[in-house]
Amino acid sequence: QVQLVESGGGLVQPGGSLSLSCAASGRTFRWYIMGWFRQALGKEREFVAGIRWSSDDTAYADSVKGRFTISRDNVLNTMYLRMNNLKPEDTAVYYCAANPMTTRITTRTTDYDYWGQGTQVTVSS
Repeated sequence: QVQLVESGGGLVQPGGSLSLSCAASGRTFRWYIMGWFRQALGKEREFVAGIRWSSDDTAYADSVKGRFTISRDNVLNTMYLRMNNLKPEDTAVYYCAANPMTTRITTRTTDYDYWGQGTQVTVSS
């Protein structure tokens, strides 16, 4: 059974930085697409960033491009999201997700079969 466990959320001031981690277990993720999504209060879950586990292919939402960086460690089976220059509008619960079906990075939540429990990120002064 696939398990995804996020960590690293918290409270940060505008302009600050945070790093999130997603520890993956239970399956070989070599052929998976992995993604970070977020859901703000009262809003739909949205794509933030994605990475192909077997390569350096990445994709970002326009709202985070240039500020967030997604990466993964194949040995540790862990995915990361480095978030710089955080804004109040980045406040949300952040989820990591695994997509075993497509070969390209997709932004649709329905393409991702496995989800973590989420970690809260709050950007506020």
